[in-house]
Amino acid sequence: MDGALLTILQILVYTFVFVVGTVALGLVILYILDVNQTEHAIRRNFPIIGRFRGLFERLGEFFRQYFFAMDREELPFNRAERSWVYRAAKNIDNTVAFGSTRDLRPTGTVLFVNCPFPTLEVDAAPPHPITIGPHCKNPYTTDSLFNISAMSYGAISKPAVLALSNGARMAGCWLNTGEGGLSPYHLEGGANLVFQIGTAKYGVRNHYGVLDDEKLREVAAHERVRMFELKLSQGAKPGKGGILPGAKVTPEIAAIRGIPAYQDSISPNRHPEINTNGDLLDMIERIRTVTGKPTGFKTVIGAYGWLDNLFSEITKRGVESAPDFITVDSADGGSGAAPMSLMDNVGLPLRESLPLVINKLTEYGLHERVRVIASGKLITPTEVAWALCVGADFVNSARGFMFSLGCIQALRCNKDTCPTGVTTHNPKLQRGLDPKRKAVRVANYARNIVHAVGMIAHSCGVPEPRKLRRYHARIVIENGRSVPLTELYPEAVPKNKPLEQAQTIGH
Repeated sequence: MDGALLTILQILVYTFVFVVGTVALGLVILYILDVNQTEHAIRRNFPIIGRFRGLFERLGEFFRQYFFAMDREELPFNRAERSWVYRAAKNIDNTVAFGSTRDLRPTGTVLFVNCPFPTLEVDAAPPHPITIGPHCKNPYTTDSLFNISAMSYGAISKPAVLALSNGARMAGCWLNTGEGGLSPYHLEGGANLVFQIGTAKYGVRNHYGVLDDEKLREVAAHERVRMFELKLSQGAKPGKGGILPGAKVTPEIAAIRGIPAYQDSISPNRHPEINTNGDLLDMIERIRTVTGKPTGFKTVIGAYGWLDNLFSEITKRGVESAPDFITVDSADGGSGAAPMSLMDNVGLPLRESLPLVINKLTEYGLHERVRVIASGKLITPTEVAWALCVGADFVNSARGFMFSLGCIQALRCNKDTCPTGVTTHNPKLQRGLDPKRKAVRVANYARNIVHAVGMIAHSCGVPEPRKLRRYHARIVIENGRSVPLTELYPEAVPKNKPLEQAQTIGH
């Protein structure tokens, strides 16, 4: 017995010595490598210890998110915003106790003006239907208010697309395919779809990357494809095309897009064949004629003088030539991968660009003809209601619906290592995203947004959200006081309407 115990002790000692020796040898090797390399100054000056710098930088994101950041100070979305979406998606109680943690003093804070006699529940109404593309062969009429913005199959995973398409069907809203083409998973859910045509024409391009009318017809033949959106630019990267890292370009995704597998999918920074407003209107008319379905474009507003030229050209050609809708994206929009220089610095935020577009459409008498979809960081009822007050007809959200799928803002969208399975093609990580369960959460989130915006509308004294107007909201300015939205963004005067009549708008 003593001999056996002695043998065990010897084995443990030898193992310990071996492990310690191996670790020591490894540290010596790392030390030699660090002091002799010239790429990293920190590691050269502080061998071994300097290697922890990168680890701490990566961990810092998560420690700030869960331990150090206050509820309403984190970016791009703070904990309070994410928590609201999570509760809405789970369809659990979204009331709060004691008092709001929202500071009402910062410049830009939106305040809605309650009515002394709010709308009674018996007088409340659902969002009224709107027809998009009245001059099309197949116009699209919908009462959907809050919809799923563009996220392509490739940028997000198969289970994520399945959950979104099924959830959109359940909620009665539409799903934008993103610029990556039409996948079987978009169709499988049975949702109404908006097919986005990016600058690379994925899914509707020929061998040379040029728009192919026959492929357009094939896509349009699907009944669930209701509209076509020509993407000029998006909020996170104005002036830059889509970016899908090669690690995420699987053979299936490559086949859908019509590109080689496992190579970076980089779209041109604009449509090569669209050089003028006339070219833009010609392309919209071509797509609309070939497909028979409403066609519009998505853009970030920057050099906004071109809107006057565009709308003047439409006036010359006739209202039938106008785009059926314009999706106005914000400079604070999101993306799976974008250059920081563009994401941080280029384009106008929605707070400035949306009122501008609405006013220009009103000025040229086109607002009833051209429907406006607001997009860009609108994930809670406050932002959605604000966009409706300004004049948007619809609101789109991508990241809000990502949160409803379980996204934790890990900021790994471009790495194919998303821990929740939303933006990765790693089967082990996708396993955590159950499309059936998450589809219910997608639907819950869409319904609860509309319900909450309805409550704001009723408090303001109108029966349904689309009746909200600019005078229903106020904005806090630099001196801490609030001013009506109509003062910051006065209603436009239609060119064909007498001034005294136009001044009654909004009163």
